[in-house]
Amino acid sequence: MTNEEIPNLTAFDEAALDKAFAALEKQARDAAAALNGAEAVEAFRLHWLGRKQGLLKDVSDRWLKSAPADAKKLLGVRFNALKAVVEGLLDQALGAGPSDAALAAEAIDVTLPGTRRLTGAEHPITKTQNEIIRVFAALGYSVGVGPEVETDYYNFESMNFPPGHPARDTQDTLVIANQDRRSQRDRLLLRTHTSPVQMRTMETQPPPVRIVIPGKVHRNEADDATHSSTFHQVEGLCVDTNITFSDLKGTLDHAMKALFGSSVKTRLFPSFFPFTEPSADVQISCIFCGGKGCRKCKQSGWIELLGCGMVDPAVFAFAAEKQAAYDPKKISGFAFGMGVERIAMMKYGISEIGQFYAGDMRFLEEFV
Repeated sequence: MTNEEIPNLTAFDEAALDKAFAALEKQARDAAAALNGAEAVEAFRLHWLGRKQGLLKDVSDRWLKSAPADAKKLLGVRFNALKAVVEGLLDQALGAGPSDAALAAEAIDVTLPGTRRLTGAEHPITKTQNEIIRVFAALGYSVGVGPEVETDYYNFESMNFPPGHPARDTQDTLVIANQDRRSQRDRLLLRTHTSPVQMRTMETQPPPVRIVIPGKVHRNEADDATHSSTFHQVEGLCVDTNITFSDLKGTLDHAMKALFGSSVKTRLFPSFFPFTEPSADVQISCIFCGGKGCRKCKQSGWIELLGCGMVDPAVFAFAAEKQAAYDPKKISGFAFGMGVERIAMMKYGISEIGQFYAGDMRFLEEFV
């Protein structure tokens, strides 16, 4: 069919339009089926889609422009459909596969398996930290948070580490530069424990208080298999009337059994921390040998895991400067603290603390 052979439309009702465009579509499909080479494909393109003498351009000029106003929409829809068919035939002839219109017309096979989106997993430190928090949340503890960059007052002085106290030497501190003009208590440092949040909480909340404080801490330590200059702690604070050492021991015994199993036993040994008096180190029966003695527990059957004690009245005195309810004559409390990495290493059998921070996907994928 040449351009001159395109008949003029004399009727513009839907039946007449369907018949006219069906004849053109059949002509296009028959021509496309007979293509047998690059030259024939190019000739097909020019014949149907040529900008100056293409058949579709002639259809537009003859039929669309001469159609009455109320028929232009019906004619335009059919013209666009015919053009999409011709372009699809051309794409197939060129080896480009079905056109976008043809793909859109295909039904979606809902029986095909979906695309699985890979999900991440908690880092072992985060996982262990959250597990510890859940244990104490079940006991009614809330979560306290605070800044990692602290003042000397909250990190040391309010925790009963006065300036020059030898206990400060046990926590090699990373300090912020250019603090010489500040007073000692206002100088900034990277917190060495999460204990400052205990004081910040007591200053804003009267007793009773029951909080656990997870977070990152920093110390100027040489990294080795079991030590890191950056690590995580979970500390706890319980303050109320008539809180006793027995409450502390029972709380920690329950927590250790919840973390390591009901067969774990706990025992306490005297220790020293400036912010608690009396203070104790907590040991648990070795989870690897059941207390019989092995290389991991140095044949003792026990593993030291955390520190604890009754809150020193001097700490309450600092809190009482802003909250009078913390009168050490009327209230008491206990505090404890544990390293998250140490517990994670025990639970998952990890021997090098540096593996937590190396970013080795082979290691991290073990926890997916």
